[in-house]
Amino acid sequence: MTVAITARTYQNLIDGEWVDAADGATFERVSPAHDVVVGRYPSAGVVDLDRAVAAARRAFDEGTWPMMPGVERARILNRIAERIRAEADDLAAVEALESGKPVSQARDEILSSADLWEYASTLCRHTYGDTYNTLGSAMFGMVLREPVGVVGMITPWNFPLLIISQKLPFALAVGCTAVVKPAEITPGTTLRMAQMAQDAGLPAGVLNVVTGSGRVIGTPLAAHPDVDMISFTGSTDVGRRVIEASKSNLKKVELELGGKNPQIVFADADLEAALDAVVYGVYFNMGECCNSGSRLLVQESIADEFIAKVVERARTVPVGDPMDPRTKVGAIATDEQFGKILELVDSGRAEGADLLLGGGRMDTDAGRFMEPTIFAGVEPTMRIAREEIFGPVLSVMTFKTAADAARIANSTTFGLSAGVWTKDLDTAIGMSRAIRAGTIWVNTFLEGYPELPFGGYKESGLGREFGRFSIDAFTELKSVQMHLGPRTSWWMPRSGGDAR
Repeated sequence: MTVAITARTYQNLIDGEWVDAADGATFERVSPAHDVVVGRYPSAGVVDLDRAVAAARRAFDEGTWPMMPGVERARILNRIAERIRAEADDLAAVEALESGKPVSQARDEILSSADLWEYASTLCRHTYGDTYNTLGSAMFGMVLREPVGVVGMITPWNFPLLIISQKLPFALAVGCTAVVKPAEITPGTTLRMAQMAQDAGLPAGVLNVVTGSGRVIGTPLAAHPDVDMISFTGSTDVGRRVIEASKSNLKKVELELGGKNPQIVFADADLEAALDAVVYGVYFNMGECCNSGSRLLVQESIADEFIAKVVERARTVPVGDPMDPRTKVGAIATDEQFGKILELVDSGRAEGADLLLGGGRMDTDAGRFMEPTIFAGVEPTMRIAREEIFGPVLSVMTFKTAADAARIANSTTFGLSAGVWTKDLDTAIGMSRAIRAGTIWVNTFLEGYPELPFGGYKESGLGREFGRFSIDAFTELKSVQMHLGPRTSWWMPRSGGDAR
């Protein structure tokens, strides 16, 4: 199909004003599927970042947002959600062109983003502290939950609007202000969302968005002394650098990092359902997903038959133009990422894994498209079994017992998520307990709800997003102790007794 593509021009949002970079610098994004320019953005520098942080600092220290009644904050967040829903088709087109993902998938993600804003709005009115009336007759205790302050947010290119919606509305709900640096290859929907927030009545300075290089403004944002917290989603290696930069003022850090997630299929499972989920889990978003089911663990007694069916199903997955609603697998986001995928595929061959499907670049007139790829005969020590590939590559291993499956599942440095396929309740609960990961899906995969927390164990991150627990990251607890009645002086003896 043919789609007319027009490049859009954007500005940064700083202190309620839409502005170019201070030095006038810009950069462009070329669609990874069409090889044409789809967006032009300000290339912000440290001067722009400092202005954005100063605006967020003033809005928090002197503005109305932190102490605004929760009901009023909730109305603003709900208005933002309504605008996101109303403009879902256009937002999806922007994401598909910038990222290379299928437009039908992008639209689903836009609607899920609106869900997150709506859920977060409820927390505006349901964020609680505590009271203690058990400290004796002369003492009353309170625990206040207060916004942490200015939050720097750095988001990746694979789910641009969805991931900022996992962070920003929850921080705003409790009264924080924010400086957002979206990934430089997919900033369009974040900037569009910022315009919606401004139109919805968000006060100037509460939200600031600056676009540009992570090296130029991302690291300085993480290190900035006037930023109280940094929330980052991306690779584990970059997450380590964010932690290092954050040490400048010991700011709070929340990280959602990489994964090497297994889908574990037992012989008693609904194999047709598992088959669909395995193919979906690894090829969804071209495999450019921290939750990608990039490892398949199959019980030995069904392995040959099940693996053959996975290969057969994978051959039929529609790969192509992301603007075609029939497409399920779009383009790889960058040449750099494509090179990493191919390098790891080569390592799988070199280490002796059996390449059953794909393994190379598709021959197309434009763009960068990867063949759906499957390796069998994979050992847990191989790189393709341990490292996050972030591409449409499945590594298949076998196991005999539940204990074997748990051992293999836990054999990486990651612990983000896992899928367990079985009809046996004992197996399902036992595996859910044994696997060290933040999310366990039983007889399903890659589902999410705003109410349930999301995050990882081990090198998959720090903290949790989504749900009522998400506010823990964006708040501080303050203990208030109130003495009632007269207080005995510490140097005066008590009447009629020993002063000790």
